[in-house]
Amino acid sequence: MGRRRVAAGLGAVVVLGLAAACAGDPAAARRVVGALSASPFSASPSSTEDGQIPEGVTLSPFDTKAAAVRNLDPALLAAVRKAAGDAKAQGVEVTVSSGWRSKAYQQRLLDKAVAKYGSLEQARRFVNTPEKSVHVSGKAVDLGPTNADYWMIQHGAAYGLCQVYANEVWHFELLTTPGGVCPAPLPDAAG
Repeated sequence: MGRRRVAAGLGAVVVLGLAAACAGDPAAARRVVGALSASPFSASPSSTEDGQIPEGVTLSPFDTKAAAVRNLDPALLAAVRKAAGDAKAQGVEVTVSSGWRSKAYQQRLLDKAVAKYGSLEQARRFVNTPEKSVHVSGKAVDLGPTNADYWMIQHGAAYGLCQVYANEVWHFELLTTPGGVCPAPLPDAAG
């Protein structure tokens, strides 16, 4: 679905570029050509360089053009990549739904959660403050889809990856040595 949106968006850009060129606006035509040559991760730095993954975009743990993946702690990223390779060999595709986040992006997520849940106390069950979030340091990753999350819950300890919160099957951190035992998940992000 994400690729269809990108293709539709690029199609719209091409149509606008052709219209600008036909209307005799060479500057507009050059802007369109520039937009077509940019990667989806460089087209809007404010929404991707802060760790945000655009809606409809699916990232693999190998998509290092995206700051959400590129800025992960190297040990965490290596573990996720190894696990993803082994999962794929078993028919399970692992994707990154969130990884490293800037402090500003983490604050936006918290503000959105406060609006959704009605209080900071309730929001903190799902979203940490920028000062406490390990996403900001690149030491946490949210994976998907759900079958990959359950595969990781079952096999993640072999790579040192553990589910951290009982209410977030997608959130993983390096909490044990590879082959070790994961600690029991905390009830939620508040504690």
